[in-house]
Amino acid sequence: MSPKVSQEHMEQRRAEILKAAEEVFIEYGYERATMKHIMDAANVSRGGLYQYFASKEAVFEAIMGELLAGELDDALDMVKENATSYWDMLMKTIFGEDGRPDDEMDPLAPAKLEYFIIGRNDEHRRAYGKTRYNNGLKLYAQIIEHGQRSGEFSTRFDHEIIARSIIAFIDGLAVEDAMLSKEDLKIKEQSTLFVEYLKMALGISEHSSAGNIK
Repeated sequence: MSPKVSQEHMEQRRAEILKAAEEVFIEYGYERATMKHIMDAANVSRGGLYQYFASKEAVFEAIMGELLAGELDDALDMVKENATSYWDMLMKTIFGEDGRPDDEMDPLAPAKLEYFIIGRNDEHRRAYGKTRYNNGLKLYAQIIEHGQRSGEFSTRFDHEIIARSIIAFIDGLAVEDAMLSKEDLKIKEQSTLFVEYLKMALGISEHSSAGNIK
């Protein structure tokens, strides 16, 4: 087998392990999940798993690592290609491809909450969490700043402050989601109200024309 094929095989196997591990973390949460759970779910031996990841923490960080892997600009470009305005882009970034609030949360949110809250005194996790936060902040702030420069958004509030409020809202829902049922949490209703807050902050009216993305 050529080195190229071998490398492709390793990358594919790594992706399969991460996909299986994600389901494990969704089912068990971060603290209860074990490397044995991941081995069984991925149908891989202990040696096979440790060939790719040295610890459960390394597996979990790899799952969360899309933006941290330098793909921030790619993520922004991807959303931009499928958006008709900066408002549309912002909604798709927050709520996904549909761009509308619904009752679904990131299924990994409870595990992420465990990872960061329980490990809040761990220097590595704090640094990782800060980097992850700053990447999310940059993504939202860039969209809002471009919208303000284009004239689509009001400049009444600083773009970074609005971006921080978006992250605070999403993280707040994640905390509640770990403790409450969907019926009690009312994710869609809260998200719909938050969208109205954003409209007021950014000067978006129901009758305003969508700004073109440049």
